[in-house]
This record gives sequence, C-alpha cells and structure tokens, in this order.
Amino acid sequence: MALKNFLFALATAPLASAETILGVYMLHRHGDRTSKSYKPVNLTALGADQVYDSGNYYRQRYVESGADAKILDLSSDIVIPSQITVQSPIDSVLQISAQAFLQSLYPPVGDLAVQELANGSEFSYPFDGYQYIPVNTDAASNDHSENNEWLQSGSGCGNALVSSNSYFFSESYKELYSETQDLYQGILPVINGTFGAEEASFKNGYTIWDLINVALIHNKTISSEELLTESTMTELKTLADTHEWNLAYNASSEIRAIAGKVLAGQVLTHLNNAISSASAKPRFGIQFGAYATFFSFFGLADLPSASSDFKGIVKYASSMAFELFTDADPVSESSWPAEEDVKVRFIFANGTASSSNEPQIFPLFGLNEGEISWTKFVSEMQKFAIINDEQWCGACGNTTGSCAAYVNTVGGSSAEDDDDDSKSGLSVPVAGVVGALVALGVILGVEALVMVFGGIRLVKKGVGATENKIAA
Repeated sequence: MALKNFLFALATAPLASAETILGVYMLHRHGDRTSKSYKPVNLTALGADQVYDSGNYYRQRYVESGADAKILDLSSDIVIPSQITVQSPIDSVLQISAQAFLQSLYPPVGDLAVQELANGSEFSYPFDGYQYIPVNTDAASNDHSENNEWLQSGSGCGNALVSSNSYFFSESYKELYSETQDLYQGILPVINGTFGAEEASFKNGYTIWDLINVALIHNKTISSEELLTESTMTELKTLADTHEWNLAYNASSEIRAIAGKVLAGQVLTHLNNAISSASAKPRFGIQFGAYATFFSFFGLADLPSASSDFKGIVKYASSMAFELFTDADPVSESSWPAEEDVKVRFIFANGTASSSNEPQIFPLFGLNEGEISWTKFVSEMQKFAIINDEQWCGACGNTTGSCAAYVNTVGGSSAEDDDDDSKSGLSVPVAGVVGALVALGVILGVEALVMVFGGIRLVKKGVGATENKIAA
C-alpha cells in the first residue's frame, strides 16, 4: 500500500518550475493494426489516429513554447532535423506509426516556412507547410516486423532464440499447456477458420488472443461470439500475457531480453550525448518498436516490483520515456550543470498518451525513487545494457557475418590468444563456421523438443478467406 501511495504521489506531482529538460529518449509502440495471423499486417485508420493523438500530447509536453517539460533549445514550430532523431525497424506498421506521430509532434506550419527565391517568387511546402522528418531505419532489425508472430525470431541473436525456445519445455509451460486445453478447445468454433484443433492450445496463446482481440475491435459479426464471455476474454488475455512475458524475459537467463539490453544501450548513448554540452544534438530521440522490447526492458529494470501491470502486454500506442533533467539554474553553455546535478526519471503511458491518460512516473531497478541521479542511472543500466556490436556478438554467441570481426573477443577470448588456434587445430575462420553450425544445431534441437513435448506440428497457413475465418 505504501508503494501504491508513493506511485500515486509521483504520478500526480507537478514538474518543478526550475527544472530544465536536457534530453529525452522515448520508445513508442505502434497503433491498432490488423491480425498477425494474416499477412501482410497493416496499420489501421484507428491505429494512425492513436499515435497521432499521442504525438499531439508529447508536443504539448516537450515541444511547444512554454511547455512544462520543454526540452532545452528544441525548436517549437519549424522542426530542425539535427535536434531530433527518429528510428524504426524496416516494417510498414512501425514506420507509418512513426510518421503519423510526427505529423502532430510537428504539424504543418502554413506560411511560417515560406521561402523566397532570388527572382522574388515564393514557395512553401505542400499540404499547407507539411514538415518532412526522416524516419531512420535500423538495418540490424529488419526482421523485427509485425508480420512475425514472435519477434524474437527476427532478433538474429542465437543465444536469445535458444533461451526463449527453452520456455516451451519448462515445467511451468507444460502445466499451463495441459490445464488450458479445455479453454482453447472450447473456443474452437470461433477460431477454426484460422486454427485447427491441434493448434488451439496455449502454444498459440498470443496469436489466438490477438486474432480475437482484433476481431472484437473491427468485426460487426463473429462466428460463435457467444463463447467469448468477459471471463473467457480475461483468461485469454492473461494467458497471452504469460506466454509473451516468458518468451521476452527470464531472470535466470537475461540474454532472452536481448531487445531490452539493446534499448538500454541506445538510451545511455543518447542521454550521454545530451548531457555533454549545451550545444549537443540531438536532444529528442524517438524509437518505434513492438511490445516485446517493452517487456524485455521491464524485466531487466525490475519494473514489475513497482506494478504487476508491467507483466501485461502493453496496449497499442503505449509509450515510455527517459527524461534527463537538472534543477540547476540557469543552464547555458557557460553554466552547464555538473553530472552530480543531473537526474533521470522514467515515465510510462499504457495506451495513447493524453490529458486523460498522462504518463506516470515509475521507479526503476526496484528502487523507491522516482528520480535518480545520472550516475546511479548509468551504473544500474550498465549492468545489462549492450552498447556496441562487439558486446552484442559476444552475448549472442554469434561468430559469422558482421560478428566475424570480433571472433577473437567473442566469448571472452582476445587477440592475445591467437596462438591457441594452433593448439586446438582450428583456424579462426574454421572456428567461426563450426560455431555457427553448433548454434544452428542447438536451435534445431530445441525446436524439435518443442514440437515433441509441446504437441506441435508444422502447418502451412492460408492467407485467403475461408468460411469461418475471423476477418482481420
């Protein structure tokens, strides 16, 4: 109860008037989309509106002149590209969500951006001064697509994939699989256009819930809808939460949370740049991503100790942000705050951020502190953050492709150990190939175990309409 009262006080406390926001890094989920069961997955009009409304809220919080949490020196009306960086995997749902968000973060400026040419003629950007903000694509996360039913499969991290798959032959998984068979078989008339009797199980707990959830939002009629009682939907959602949480995070196997580790490194890099000087750019970093990244970071940062809600799949258009700020006054190039005067707070909005659903402050790392010092924040984040490619390759056990450059350091070896190659009889290139084959063998072995112990078979899913299929 004391923690709940503490969190409520944090969420409702006004920002200190003397605060200066030095930088912000945000992770934002996409808006409403079509079902993952049918490809391609597309952002809906509702989804675009959700992220657009969220962008409007954050404009009022960080961008507008006179905003309570105005980011230092951030242009209020006409965007300056060097001040803001936006990132998304190569995925239409996420990229279009980013574009819709930016439309309201920096709306059209009308005549404010009129340019006069040497001959005296004047021009303004199309669509009443529409502002074009680049959305950078992350080539390393090309497969982090909403078309993937489980995004870990696109992470490219061998050890993370093996760790996630190990959940499928854990005792807790097998118990839930057995205990929930009647539930999933009972709703088969609702989903039998997409999932057969053998597929209607906890193994597909997330995609089954996702299919039904999308249908309830968009379909006027659903086959055997009377089976979808309130208690049934609550149970299906809880099982989907459990399914995805265990694939995204495990305290005894933190490599499973590779997405959260990489996010932590991106946050540290961005905020460390923002704290460097008054002229540092960019100050506002925005990344669009999927629920799995939220989940894995929540686990790493021990956010479930603040609220059990952090173990539930975040809603469409949810957002979390790290605000870097100082109480020192004034802040300028000549009076830049010392690191000990800089703090960080974490805020989170489950669903579209708005005046009626404002982001709340939550304590990170199991601490009872809504604001922590920059040095403490760095110390805690560095315990699990992955900052560079070499760290990623080492943690993932990858030794081929771009990771081949770090083959002498992956796994703790170094260039000083080169002579060991002759002792083992393996050259560095050969060792890399063997490592890749071993990793592949482990992955295939785990998947075989999943199929044997999970009661799963490989099937080819049709994309075309069927008689009883729930339309996405």
